[in-house]
Amino acid sequence: MNTFPTNLDHINSLLSIFPRVELANIPTPLEKMQRLSEHIAGPIYFAKRDDLTGFAGGGNKARQLEYSFGDALHCGADMIFVTGAVQSNYVRSAAAAAAKFGLSCHVQLENRVSDMPSSYHKSGNVLLNKLFGASASTFHIGEDEAAADANIADIASDYAKKGKKPYLLTLSPDTKPLGALGYMRCAGEILDQLHNQKQSVGAIVVASGSAATHVGLLLGLRLLGSEIAVYGICVRRDKKQQTLRVKSIVRLAEKLIGCGQVVQDSDVKCYDDWLCPGYGKTNALVHESMTLAGNLEGMIVDPVYTAKSLAGALGLFRHGVFNEGQNVLYLHTGGMPAVFAYEDELTAKLSEDLSITNLDHMT
Repeated sequence: MNTFPTNLDHINSLLSIFPRVELANIPTPLEKMQRLSEHIAGPIYFAKRDDLTGFAGGGNKARQLEYSFGDALHCGADMIFVTGAVQSNYVRSAAAAAAKFGLSCHVQLENRVSDMPSSYHKSGNVLLNKLFGASASTFHIGEDEAAADANIADIASDYAKKGKKPYLLTLSPDTKPLGALGYMRCAGEILDQLHNQKQSVGAIVVASGSAATHVGLLLGLRLLGSEIAVYGICVRRDKKQQTLRVKSIVRLAEKLIGCGQVVQDSDVKCYDDWLCPGYGKTNALVHESMTLAGNLEGMIVDPVYTAKSLAGALGLFRHGVFNEGQNVLYLHTGGMPAVFAYEDELTAKLSEDLSITNLDHMT
């Protein structure tokens, strides 16, 4: 039987020069959200279930870290240093990957979200970091990315003086965008799944924070000749800042793989309508999307990333960006462990009877 190269084959060939380890259980499912679509009576929503990548609690960071850890091992590192928010999925996944490959790990937790209960600083991803054997320190200036990166670099330098071979994992926009490579592969995977299922989508919606997922997905699609629009839902910065960040990292990624410019500035679409009151803080539409996903699809979305991106996927229809009957793909990037860090808030909201019948007025 003749076999033909798939979209993923093309991407794999392009990225073959970059060392990679295997962390994610892929391909992840691509499934129709039948009941949610019927409830909204708008677009036909599909979910790319990257919450089911499996490794260390699942989520998009498994794909991102495959190339970062490939590079770390290639460089002979024996200790990983990573910085991120207190409930960072990236930090948790990096700590787990370090354990898997026999590397020491130090995590720096940036106190980005103020006025949170003590459980926020003990449960969820914080607890998992400890289970994975990582040492930890706190960076109290929560919203200064450059300062956080400089501080973790200083910590790594101290360990280097003691004979360790450090490898830094930071997410500032001038960092080599190895994490984006994992989502270039995901773009090929999505196109192959849509082809095999005889489906098509006009838009993909994804949480946009560090922007590695957003950039990799957009670049991968364009490299494969797909014009599917990618909508980034801001989870940390406003639309203006995030748009500049995505454009900057796109150019770095294009330079990294040597493809020339394939993403146009007009391809970068960011929306911040669901960000308020800020990173790691929730609002009524976040609570709504958590409830709709749970009640209608048995799907868990977290308050920090995926509930906001799902709120965006629904809200873009309400704002007239998407049309009734249009096929829209929601990229579920995971984050379930963080749900438990919001136990107090979510318990209070659930006690107010967050049920579908009480949310009908919002749809």
